Amino acid sequence: MVERELNWKFAEDFVVESAAVLEARRTAQELGIDSVSPATGAQLAVLAATLRARTIIEIGTGAGVSGLRLLGGAPEAHLTSIDLESDHQQAARKAFADGGVPANRIRLITGRALDVLPRMNEESYDLVLVDADAGSILEYVEHGLRLVRPGGLVLVTHALFHGRVADPVRREDTVVGIRSLLTEIATSDAVIASLSPLGDGLLQLVKRG
Repeated sequence: MVERELNWKFAEDFVVESAAVLEARRTAQELGIDSVSPATGAQLAVLAATLRARTIIEIGTGAGVSGLRLLGGAPEAHLTSIDLESDHQQAARKAFADGGVPANRIRLITGRALDVLPRMNEESYDLVLVDADAGSILEYVEHGLRLVRPGGLVLVTHALFHGRVADPVRREDTVVGIRSLLTEIATSDAVIASLSPLGDGLLQLVKRG
């Protein structure tokens, strides 16, 4: 276990983040937002670049850390980001500007994601990132798989939920919900799935055609 922890720490420390991402991360900490870890952010950038994503939708804007990493990997993409907290989105808007992201590539929607998502066009996105309230993760993933095109990606951060998902003693509703999702996904023919232990866990789903 000690060796694994050293490997995880090494992977996190390996990442060099831009000044804009570091500032967004600092703002997130001030606002009490649990941002993706540096290694998870780097993985988001790699996946967005590999997919050559042009259309991305993010559930949970935060202070813009994950959005900056996604757009760092796919600089030509348009990002739609949904968050209930307007002050979070104000911070993210500044982060995107500081990161040199053109304003016309960003669409920020303030509102409850479960109210907004049903109005979005299905199979219209290359990549969907779920980085929001873990208590609604099942609904978010269902919407994500509806919105992403065949061959596209649905990514779920905090999929190990602070180490609680792997602990059989933990039986909180949120933890049980994530375990149920993982069990269902593991046997689904609709997706190709991988669960990475980076950061707080990153669930990666490719929607089959």
